[in-house]
Amino acid sequence: MSKYNTVVVGTDGSNSSMLAVERAAEIASAFNSTLVIGCAYYESEEDVAGALRQDSNTILGGETAKENLSAAVEHAKKHGAPEVLTAVRSGTPVEALMAIVTEHNADLLVVGNRGINSLTGRLLGSVPADVARQSDCDVMIVHTVS
Repeated sequence: MSKYNTVVVGTDGSNSSMLAVERAAEIASAFNSTLVIGCAYYESEEDVAGALRQDSNTILGGETAKENLSAAVEHAKKHGAPEVLTAVRSGTPVEALMAIVTEHNADLLVVGNRGINSLTGRLLGSVPADVARQSDCDVMIVHTVS
């Protein structure tokens, strides 16, 4: 297995995403890697309404995203992440994660499996499935929901 120097994980503040943060922190600890925790947000209600997929954890505004990141950083440190950076991006979760992966030249992207087996996920796609198709780095989909 190659060394993961930079691990990116996305969070929306949900319990599911915190499980992904936990797993990413454990991997970052094992490889002594930098962990980058990213959070996407929509700038306006119109942006949310125009999104193809809408989620109960849709984040409106950068301040809410920053609050989610603070909790995720604390959680990651509790689980051994040696170095934690954060990134907030406006746009869809997939767009934001892909931008963060590229910007940080990540070796691994960790996401939860929420939405991958739902009817909406099967018809419109899901964040984990979409990032797995688009990512230039390894992607780990963590089983965070049944």
